[in-house]
Amino acid sequence: MIDMVPGRARAQPALPWRPGWRHRLLPPAVAWLVTNLITWLVAGASVTGDGSAVSYWSTDGRRRWDSEHYLSIAERGYEMFRCRDRYANFPDVVCGNVAWFPGYPMSVRALSATGLSYEVSAVVVTEVSLFGMFAVLWGLLGARLTWATGLTLALATVFPGGVYFHAMFPIALGTLALLVCIAGVKRGSWGIAAAGGFVAAACHLVGAAAVGMLLLSPFFAWRSDTRPVRVAKAGSAAALAGCGVLWAKWLMWQATGRWDAYETIQRSSYKQGGLRQPFTEMRKAYDFPFSAWYTPEGHLPWLVEHGLSAHRTQLWLNIAFVVLIVATAAVRLARNRRLATEEWAALVLTVAIFWLPFFAGAEMSWYRNHAQMFVGAVLVRYMARWVQVALLALCLVQYALLGAMFFAGVLV
Repeated sequence: MIDMVPGRARAQPALPWRPGWRHRLLPPAVAWLVTNLITWLVAGASVTGDGSAVSYWSTDGRRRWDSEHYLSIAERGYEMFRCRDRYANFPDVVCGNVAWFPGYPMSVRALSATGLSYEVSAVVVTEVSLFGMFAVLWGLLGARLTWATGLTLALATVFPGGVYFHAMFPIALGTLALLVCIAGVKRGSWGIAAAGGFVAAACHLVGAAAVGMLLLSPFFAWRSDTRPVRVAKAGSAAALAGCGVLWAKWLMWQATGRWDAYETIQRSSYKQGGLRQPFTEMRKAYDFPFSAWYTPEGHLPWLVEHGLSAHRTQLWLNIAFVVLIVATAAVRLARNRRLATEEWAALVLTVAIFWLPFFAGAEMSWYRNHAQMFVGAVLVRYMARWVQVALLALCLVQYALLGAMFFAGVLV
C-alpha cells in the first residue's frame, strides 16, 4: 500500500489475508457431502445375499456391536453385574457397559432432550462432529485452497477407518475434540486446548493422548510466554484434559459403587489390562480371523468378498501413513530448523494414537481407534504431490474395502 500524502510515498505492510465465511465453510461442506456420498455407495455395494447390510440412510445402518452399549449409557446410564446373575448359561464373567466412556453417549442424551430419539440423536452428533472435523482441519490448513490443501482435504474424506466417522461410535466426536485441542495450542489458548483434551479423553481412552501432548507442549508451544508460564499453561491444560477420564470413572462409580469398574470389566470379560508387548499385539491384530469368525450368508458381492480380510491391508496402510507423517516432519525440521506449533501437536498425537491400541491389546478394535490419526492430515499438505495422489488412491480403495466389512456386519 502507498501513503498518498503529497510529497511522501512510503510502503505500508500488507494486511493479513482473512478468509471469508465462504472460504471457511464451503470446502468443509463439500468434503462432508463427498464422504457421505462415497460411504453411501460403499454401503449399497455391500448388500449380501441374505440382506445383512441395511440402508445407509437408516439408523440401523450406523449401528454395530458397541453402538448398543453407547446407546444404553445414553438411555439408562452405567451398570455392571455378574453375567450369571441374569444369564444362567453365560460364562461367570462381568457384564455391563462400564467398558465404554461417557463423552459420546452423554452428548446423545443431551440432544435427545429436544425430542429426537436416541438413535437419531446419535447419528446427528456423529455427522455434526464430522462436519466440525473438516471445518477445524480446514482452518488449521489456513482455509486457502491450493493443490496441497485440496488434496489433503480429499484424502480426509476417505481417511483409513473413516467409515466409523459415520457410525454410532465416539470416533468423530473424539477426533473433533483432538483437532480443537491442536487449534487451541496453535492459538496459545490453554482454555480451548484443555476443553478439546477433556472431551477427547471423555470419549475414548485413546483421546487421553491429548494429555501427553499437552504435557510436552512447553517444548514447542506458548512461545510468546516465559518458561514458567509455558509450564503452567501446559500443566493446567493437561490436568483439565485428564479430568475427562476422571469424569468417566466418577460416573461409573456413581452407578456401580466401584472406582475400578472399568478395569474390572476389561480384565474379566475382555482379558485386557496393563501394558502389552505392542509388536506381539500387532501380530495378533493382523492375524485375527474376521472372515472365519463371521462371514455373511448367501451371495457375497465382489467388494464384500475381497474385503473380508481388509483389516490386514488397513494395518499396512496405517503403518505407511505414520511413517510418511514422521518422515514429512523430519524433512521439514531439517530444512526449516523448526516445526509450527500445530505440526508438532499433530505429530505427537498421530504417533501416540497409532501405538496406544497395541499397548492396550485392542486386537479387535484398533482399526477404528486408528481413525483418530486423522489429526495427522495437518502434515499431509507438506508431502510431495505425487505422494499425496498415491496416498489418496490407496486410501480410497481401502476405505471401500473396510467399509464393505463394516456394512456386511463383519467388523465390531
